[in-house]
Amino acid sequence: MICTAPRSGSTLLCRMLAATGVAGKPESYFFGTSLEGWLEDLDIKPKRPAGEAELIAAAVDAAIREGRAGTGLFGLRMQSHSFGFFLEKLAVIHPAEKGARERIDAAFGTTLYIHLSRVEKVEQAVSYLRAQETGLWHAAPDGTEIERIEPRREPGYDRDAIRATVAEMIGQDRAWEAWFGEQDIEPLRITYEELSADPAREIRRVLEALGADSAAAAGMAPALRKLADDTNADWIARYRAEDALG
Repeated sequence: MICTAPRSGSTLLCRMLAATGVAGKPESYFFGTSLEGWLEDLDIKPKRPAGEAELIAAAVDAAIREGRAGTGLFGLRMQSHSFGFFLEKLAVIHPAEKGARERIDAAFGTTLYIHLSRVEKVEQAVSYLRAQETGLWHAAPDGTEIERIEPRREPGYDRDAIRATVAEMIGQDRAWEAWFGEQDIEPLRITYEELSADPAREIRRVLEALGADSAAAAGMAPALRKLADDTNADWIARYRAEDALG
């Protein structure tokens, strides 16, 4: 389970792990806070009325099939805004398990937790706001657009928005750390900066921790194009200068 926050490199990590052919196909199979949304994303169309527990179980089974991608490992990306709802639904189908970690293991098997974070929070915040502004979230190395949605933000530099987003990203990291502490989990820790600098090394670390063939990481290259441009750089420099002035 890749535990992360937006614009921390999780799509990059998911795509490179899938490309190894030995680590499943990690994706956000339980995104959001709607069971109906899960079913739609997983293309589950019940042919008869079904109760909540049956639908949750069907979603888990479908996610595991897709997330294994023909390998022996299931990969899952999870962001904190979806996590509470995810745990609530696992409690419905595994009520005998008293702890969150135990319910996750009951549903998916013994789980390796990866905490993927980004050190440079201002860069993370600007990346997030720019993606909202332009609508472009991911592109392939050749520039082909992979994910574009309707822009959700007015264009232009916004100091308050950057400050609020920095605080939000810090809060999400702290929420993961608090949960790891509560559950007595020591995750494998990766940063966006480490992943970008040496993807083969970081993928090898993950495969070793999973007990998979680490040789599959040889020659790994970034599977996405960096979207940061001069506008990103301008916003970052301006924000840091203004922040220094108070």
